[in-house]
Amino acid sequence: MSGRLPPPRPGAAVTLLRFLVDATSAPRTRQALTVLILVVSLASPALQMLLGWPGHIGVVGTLVTLATLSLWGQREEIEWRGVLPISLLAFFGWIALSVVWSSFTWASVGGISYAFAFAYLAVYIALSRDLIQMVRAAGDALRGILVTSLAVEVLSGIVLDVPFGFLSVEGNLAFGGPIQGVAGTRNYLCFLAGLAVMTFWIEFRTRSVRRMTSVASLVLAAGTVLLARSPVTLIVLIGIAVAGVALMLVRRTTPERRAIAQPVLFGIVALLAAGAWIARRRILDVVNAGSDLEVRLRLWNSLRELIDTRPVEGWGWVGRWPVEVFPFSSIRTTTGGQADSALNALFDAWFQIGVVGTILLVVAVGLGFVRAWLVASEFRSTVHVWPALTLALLAATSFAESYVLAEGGLVLMVVACISAARKRSWRQKLR
Repeated sequence: MSGRLPPPRPGAAVTLLRFLVDATSAPRTRQALTVLILVVSLASPALQMLLGWPGHIGVVGTLVTLATLSLWGQREEIEWRGVLPISLLAFFGWIALSVVWSSFTWASVGGISYAFAFAYLAVYIALSRDLIQMVRAAGDALRGILVTSLAVEVLSGIVLDVPFGFLSVEGNLAFGGPIQGVAGTRNYLCFLAGLAVMTFWIEFRTRSVRRMTSVASLVLAAGTVLLARSPVTLIVLIGIAVAGVALMLVRRTTPERRAIAQPVLFGIVALLAAGAWIARRRILDVVNAGSDLEVRLRLWNSLRELIDTRPVEGWGWVGRWPVEVFPFSSIRTTTGGQADSALNALFDAWFQIGVVGTILLVVAVGLGFVRAWLVASEFRSTVHVWPALTLALLAATSFAESYVLAEGGLVLMVVACISAARKRSWRQKLR
């Protein structure tokens, strides 16, 4: 008989951990987890109102844990070298560094951790899913959000005819809107519906879902845009539609003509942008957005006084404003209520992380958009259009909202930038 002892059997905890790693790294589980991450990030306002901040943080923490287990199970097949853009790393590095000079250390620690959690979830999506799988997951998540929003509005505005204050739903569906759904505001619901139109159109073009599902989804998203009645977001969506048409025209040209078409297109866009700026008052009057602009101008003017105190480094990152902490508690809207964002991503970033952080944000989004545009121009499949149009939507919306700095907008930005870098990163050529 041999004197060797049999190897010890793994404990129950190790067995459970192995089971969770195997389960979360399975292909179907990865897709389901991706859909769940997008639902939680894009519908964060509703989850915060329903669960409160402790419950919402618990959900996000659970998703981070599951994503970590899934990544560990895929560690041999995931290629991440040369994929994470340096511009994004610099932006998030500056966010983390801002805790050093923050005037509200614990609020900054919480805000930084919150932003990094969503960025980490976005990295998980970008590394574990290919682009068509991302678009399919985004389509499923947006379908669920829009259907739920419409159901809530029907229940509030028609069946019960009472507002749902716990969801900020006013119940105006019977009057043709504006509706808020589970987005919290009509502007954010219109943003999600515009993103859905782009996503559902790409699903239709790539035939990744049944034709009837695509058509019904497009009708749902377009109807939501109209019922949300957000004049500011509607202007943005018109501009994105023009950009989408221009991109499709560039994609149809030959590579030789494309080298000439790109600079010409850039010049035309610059002229159109200059003309829109000159005629901005008339445009705002046509879409009845003058009052919205007035609200934002007053908020930005009051914010400039605080920005001028710390213009270079900012007050410290917090993400969504904690209205009980100074100086956020001193910033008021035109109605006398407390503002929870700057209603402009550039002002918001300038206020929190200074001019340095704002430049890093612009560089990260700008480089991501250029890469995504070039990839969409060169590759035949329509699915490559999604990162470019998503970044264009985020960039254009950033002049009127701060979506790109938190939750769903942050996830979309990181996913789109990494997807573009996967095809155009210069570091991949160093291998």
